[in-house]
Amino acid sequence: MGIELSRVEEFAVLTLNRPEALNALSFSLIGDLGRALDEAATSGARALLVTGSGPKAFCAGADIAELRGRSLAEQKRGVEVGQATFVKLERLPMPSVAIVNGFAFGGGLELALACTFRLAMPNAKLGLPEIKLGLIPGYGGTQRLPRVVGEARALEMILTGKAIDAQTALAWGLVSRIVDGDALAQGMAFAREFTGFSLPVLGFAREAVTRSLDTSLHNGLKNEADLSTLAFRTRDAEEGMAAFLDKRKPKFEDR
Repeated sequence: MGIELSRVEEFAVLTLNRPEALNALSFSLIGDLGRALDEAATSGARALLVTGSGPKAFCAGADIAELRGRSLAEQKRGVEVGQATFVKLERLPMPSVAIVNGFAFGGGLELALACTFRLAMPNAKLGLPEIKLGLIPGYGGTQRLPRVVGEARALEMILTGKAIDAQTALAWGLVSRIVDGDALAQGMAFAREFTGFSLPVLGFAREAVTRSLDTSLHNGLKNEADLSTLAFRTRDAEEGMAAFLDKRKPKFEDR
């Protein structure tokens, strides 16, 4: 099976399991990914962890052999399906963490970019090499990468097709941290830094940040005010403030 979705404690774990092809994203795999994300969205998990099977690759990108001979209509439809699938990931009701073990090229990096956070194993290599094939990224790379690393660095990666290592990715803000050892355990440890908080309020905070990327500061502040007010109305906010004043750990209902 190309996509495996499992539950480990409070986490949903999505594994790209196509190691013989370096977990490349075939069109059927994109379909399976979309269905797995739908299932994860209603699983009650506190976070989604995304990783690739095997020691070599998180995801090496698109299955290039499938791209040959496609009509323009087929190509456009394929891009739209891939984009919509990654938007599903971006809009999950829980935060997501990509644990990049090995190669994250093309669609693989675009998959990681759609996650809330990215962690890199020491052997991680990240890049958008589509330019070398006479193509450009089509699953959101030209849009999400500049928002994460800035226009100049994004253009450097996209126009040269060069990959960067884990240390450079950390310095550029493409990943949150470099982790070593058991990838899943490291992802769980990272996610537990936020999974104990109110899930709806975590969602409000994420939405306030992501909305600001597509609007002016003035409108972003208005969005923040609206979402902050919604968070204030939750029972979890009342519990959080009461616990602070009582000098105790809060017991959030919507955990």
